[in-house]
Amino acid sequence: MIAFYTDHFVLPLPEGHTFPMAKYSRLRELVIAEGIVDAGDLRVPEAATRDELLLAHAPAYVDAVFEGTLSPQEQRRIGFPWSPAMAERARRSVGATLAASREALTSGVSANLAGGTHHAFADRGEGYCVFNDIAVAARAVQQAHGIDRILVIDLDVHQGNGTAKIFEDDESVFTLSMHAAGNFPFRKERSDLDIELPDGTGDEAYLAALDRGLETAMARPRPDMVFYVAGADPYEGDRLGRLTLTIDGLRARDARVFAAVSALGVPAVVTMAGGYCPDVDVIARIHANTLREAGKRGSGAEHWGPRATEPGGVQGPPPQD
Repeated sequence: MIAFYTDHFVLPLPEGHTFPMAKYSRLRELVIAEGIVDAGDLRVPEAATRDELLLAHAPAYVDAVFEGTLSPQEQRRIGFPWSPAMAERARRSVGATLAASREALTSGVSANLAGGTHHAFADRGEGYCVFNDIAVAARAVQQAHGIDRILVIDLDVHQGNGTAKIFEDDESVFTLSMHAAGNFPFRKERSDLDIELPDGTGDEAYLAALDRGLETAMARPRPDMVFYVAGADPYEGDRLGRLTLTIDGLRARDARVFAAVSALGVPAVVTMAGGYCPDVDVIARIHANTLREAGKRGSGAEHWGPRATEPGGVQGPPPQD
């Protein structure tokens, strides 16, 4: 599996800041050490261009990030102070999901070892999200690669409010968000399918709700590509999570998602999203397990791969498991 990383584009943060930047480099080290992704299959993406970002974002907002004219209030909403390195990091993170989406069209599955910045709206960022990588990449593959329908499966513990808002009037993108009901963002947007869970939800109830959500999503017209936002923050030890999933429960979550998507026989893009456990190694472990499951499902053409193409779009029956 080809995967894309950006952890050497460091976002400078003030001392004591709560965002665990170290999780990204630790994840890359772990997937290499355990052979989940070969070192030669890890790639550095190009930064997203202004034109690419404009596929999902307002020009004035993109320019404010590029030029460093975000107001103090806008920076507080994002949660990061502006700097040239912050802008570059945000562009590279989107670039990684763009690159992964193009790679998935060829190989069937690809990943961004960061990304999942689902709180970014068209005209603003929030919740540690500057630009919305899923929205930009979805629009890019629709525009350039004959992809019509897209399914977003967002299993971060926080609702993908920015993604939901960007696609609220777009019937070509179906957004599924399963999240803690009482958690950030406290003003929710409307996804196509929101599954809200009470505080303290554990493995059994979570997986049962996920089964129902996947069944609903899979009953719709088949998508041409899936984006999976695989947050580590439903974990029981996460500082910002409020759910109580175990590592085994999160591994079962990933297995269910990839089994469902594999049965569709369409390309899949995986992004990491949130994770705020005080032990960065635990965050890396949860994400590494997701990537291992993606690689397992992506190991053969009988499971994955773009469908046969004809003029006018992506067509043909799915491969069978």
